[in-house]
Amino acid sequence: MYLKKVDGPRAVTLPDGSILTRADLPSKETRRWVASRKAVIVHAVAYGLISRAEVLERYSLSDEEFEIWVDAVRKHGIAGLKVTAIQKYRQL
Repeated sequence: MYLKKVDGPRAVTLPDGSILTRADLPSKETRRWVASRKAVIVHAVAYGLISRAEVLERYSLSDEEFEIWVDAVRKHGIAGLKVTAIQKYRQL
């Protein structure tokens, strides 16, 4: 088996005991961002699996957009990332 050289860890353990690996990250070609994919990216950066700069480049995200995701998870959990819930949480 061939393992590609990557900077940083290949896997991290989240506080709930689950393991997040680079294989769990969405594809580079992802264009449809559902809440679960956004959450994986936010957790990957928060727990050191991938750098913020690498995420912004890999997924063509703006710093502002990613910061909105991080803030939504911090304030409301994964439910805050759902597009249908934006109006509900924006008022808080």
